[in-house]
Amino acid sequence: SEANFEEDSQEQPAVGHWKTLMPSKGSKEEPETGCQDAGGVDETQSTEQLNVSRLRSSSVEIREKGSEFLKEELHKAQKELKLKDKECERLSKVREQLEQELEELTASLFEEAHKMVREANTKQAASEKQLREARGKIDMLQAEVTALKTLVITSTPSSPNRELHPQLQSPSKAGFRKGHGRNKSTSSAMVSAASQNVTPEPVSRECKEVDSILFAEFQAWKESPTLDKSSSFLDRIYREDIGPCLDFTKQELSELVRVAVEENTLTIEPVASQTLPLTKMSAEECSGPKKCALSGLPRTCKHRIMLGDSGNYYYISPSCRARITAVCNFFTYIRYIQQGLVRQDVELMYWEVMRLRKEMSLAKLGFYRSEM
Repeated sequence: SEANFEEDSQEQPAVGHWKTLMPSKGSKEEPETGCQDAGGVDETQSTEQLNVSRLRSSSVEIREKGSEFLKEELHKAQKELKLKDKECERLSKVREQLEQELEELTASLFEEAHKMVREANTKQAASEKQLREARGKIDMLQAEVTALKTLVITSTPSSPNRELHPQLQSPSKAGFRKGHGRNKSTSSAMVSAASQNVTPEPVSRECKEVDSILFAEFQAWKESPTLDKSSSFLDRIYREDIGPCLDFTKQELSELVRVAVEENTLTIEPVASQTLPLTKMSAEECSGPKKCALSGLPRTCKHRIMLGDSGNYYYISPSCRARITAVCNFFTYIRYIQQGLVRQDVELMYWEVMRLRKEMSLAKLGFYRSEM
């Protein structure tokens, strides 16, 4: 074997040693050497395989741990994203709610502002209307006070001034003036009383006797004059004179007339004073309506009344006009007493009240002047 090894070594080139893969036929120990070499290679390969398997197992463990870590991180990230999504959703709901509340608040503020503007405009219009009405009433009261002062100074029931009392003048002088005539109930005692008053003759004091009960009631009322019906003085007059005098067939309209007279909002004007175009005037308007609104009877109506500022006119007969005017004259006089404008003796004021009651009694019985 040594000889063969030497031969083999001599035959091999000097560049390097090569190991024969296949043993020679004459050598018996070569297979043992090959087995030894194969055993070493197997050990090396097994070692390498072991190392590779260890590396593979370690890499698998690393991968598993890495995947577990990544899964945990991914799970944490997903949880955080879900929480953030919920928070974003909650914040968006809060924002929407705030925007809705802001819109509602803005709308309510604008509506409230418009409401305040409307109320302010309405109050301003009402105030302006009240101011105009107050100025008109002041002008009317000033004119009435001036006329009443002249009446009180120059006229008494015993010696009346015929220039200031149209009812005492002749029919030719007491007629209505041409043109538009519009008389409030407060001034009807001095301007339009001629239409229903019978010319009284001067009566001496010996022909009159004061009723103690009526005079006592008037004196009690004169101490604290008021238009309240609770006083015995006005309660008697309402029952005996005003109520029957304003009791017409049309009960509903009669009640409205009574309220308007009490509140001093009644207007009486002659029909002939209307200045309508000829093309628009019917035959009934030219000759006057033929039916009284208060009595319901066919009568020629020369006057019409308006209750307050309603704008509705009611045509009335001369008899109804005389009854309304008599009540207006009474209210005008007691209003003057209440305002302290009549400065006369109590007995003279009492007889003036009795004269006005006499006019109401005659009017409710149907007595009136034909000039009406």
